[in-house]
Amino acid sequence: MPIWVRIVLSRFPAYHEAMQTINEALKKLQRSSFRSRFQLNEEEKEYIDKKGMDVIKSHACDFVREKLAPADPTNDGKQTPMKGHPVFKAMHATACCCRGCLNKWYHVPMHQPLTEEQQNKIVHLLMAWIEKQMKKEDKQM
Repeated sequence: MPIWVRIVLSRFPAYHEAMQTINEALKKLQRSSFRSRFQLNEEEKEYIDKKGMDVIKSHACDFVREKLAPADPTNDGKQTPMKGHPVFKAMHATACCCRGCLNKWYHVPMHQPLTEEQQNKIVHLLMAWIEKQMKKEDKQM
């Protein structure tokens, strides 16, 4: 088991029991023809390299807090653009783009604000997807 999965599980012990692991979620998402189509392009990878993963994670935290955490987000179902930032693409690829997708894929209750723990889990999933996309580039070289 990769170290980052062990870290997440150690910080959120209930995560392993109540929810699927990050690896399980990523594998399940790969089986979706819609979700698996999302890939970071070279421009987005360069942006991530330029900004660094800490900044990208900060952006992910902000987007999750602003776009997903409220009980009834503004324009739910349409609040996350399909492009414009690597985290937006990650949100669609991981089904963390709206409350409807969170409910369908991860059984996150509708019409209730996300807890800090739920927000952290979403950010960890987004960052795992981004890190996996960035490693794809390394393997292709």
